[in-house]
Amino acid sequence: MAALPAETRPLLAVLRGERRDPPPVWLMRQAGRYLPEYRALRETKGGFLELAYDSDAAAEITLQPIRRFGFDGAILFSDILIIPHALGQDLRFEAGEGPRLSPTLVDRTLADLEPVPARLEPIYGTVRRVRAALPSETTFLGFAGSPWTVATYMVAGQGSREQAETRRKAYRDPSGFQAIVDALVDATADYLSKQIEAGVDAVQLFDSWAGSLAPREFERWVIAPTAELVRRLHARHPGVPVIGFPKGAGGKLPAYARETGVDAVGLDETVDPAWAHANLPQGLTVQGNLDPLALVSGGEGLDAAVDAILGAFPGRPHVFNLGHGILLDTPIAHVERLLARVRG
Repeated sequence: MAALPAETRPLLAVLRGERRDPPPVWLMRQAGRYLPEYRALRETKGGFLELAYDSDAAAEITLQPIRRFGFDGAILFSDILIIPHALGQDLRFEAGEGPRLSPTLVDRTLADLEPVPARLEPIYGTVRRVRAALPSETTFLGFAGSPWTVATYMVAGQGSREQAETRRKAYRDPSGFQAIVDALVDATADYLSKQIEAGVDAVQLFDSWAGSLAPREFERWVIAPTAELVRRLHARHPGVPVIGFPKGAGGKLPAYARETGVDAVGLDETVDPAWAHANLPQGLTVQGNLDPLALVSGGEGLDAAVDAILGAFPGRPHVFNLGHGILLDTPIAHVERLLARVRG
C-alpha cells in the first residue's frame, strides 16, 4: 500500500511542526513487559535478544500495543545496544541486572573489535514487516541510542547512574574517546538511514545518560555528535523528522534544541512543561512528559497530571508521551484511562 499524505497521520504531522488537538500520543517502551501478550510470546521465544533478532517476533511485539490501544505511533522493538553488538562487542542480558557488553573499551580501542554488520539485518527485516502490517494512520518510529549514551555502555560494559568510568576516559583521553564517538556517529547515521529506507517515518535518538555531563562536556559529547547525526539524516532523507530525547538535560535543553537541529525534543518527567514552553524555540515540537509513576498510580492523580501537561503548550506542536519508559507494573486499565483523557 502506498504511503498516505503526512496530514492523515497525526503524529507525523505534529513532528513536522503542525499543531493537532487533541495531540497524538504514544508511549516509550509501549511494546514490552507490561503487556500480557508480550510476556506470552517471550515465554515461547526465549530472552530479549532472541526476540530482537527474530524479525517476525519483533514485528509482532511492535504491533501489539497498536492493536490493543490504537496509539498514534508504533515504536520499533529493538535495543540501543544493537550498534555496539554490530561493531564487535559481545552483548548479553543478565536477568535482573540489565545488559552487559564485552570487551569494554576502558583500555581497548575499536580497532581491537571485529565488526559483524550482519547483526543489523534482522532489524531492517522487522521494519519491513511492520511497515507492511501497520494501519495507514499510524506513524512508524525507528530509533537508536545517541553516541554519548551508547559510548557509556561500550566503555564501562554496563549502565551506571554516574557514568564515572566513561567520564574519566573522556577527560583523560579525549582524542581516544572522540574516536569512539565519531565511529558511533558514522554507524548510527547509516543504521537509521537504513531503517528509514526500510519503512520508518521518523526516528528518535535516545540519550538516556545525557544528564550526567557538565555543561562543557555536554556541548562536546551530546550536542556536537547529535547535530552531526541530524545534519546527515536531514541531508539523506529530507522531510523525515528526528526526535531528540536528552534525558536529564534540564537547563541545557534550550541549547540542545537550538544547536542540534532536531525536529522535536523529548522532555523527561523532571522538566516543568511550562518552563519548557517558555524557553524552547518557538514552534518547535515537544514530546512528553508524564511521570511513568503517575501512570502506574492512576486515579485522580493521573487525570490531574495529564491535564496539566495538556494545558502547558498553548499553540505549540505537542506529542503526548511519558517522561521515560512505561514501567513493568503499569495496569492496562490506566493506559486506557490515559488515552481516554488525552483524546477527550
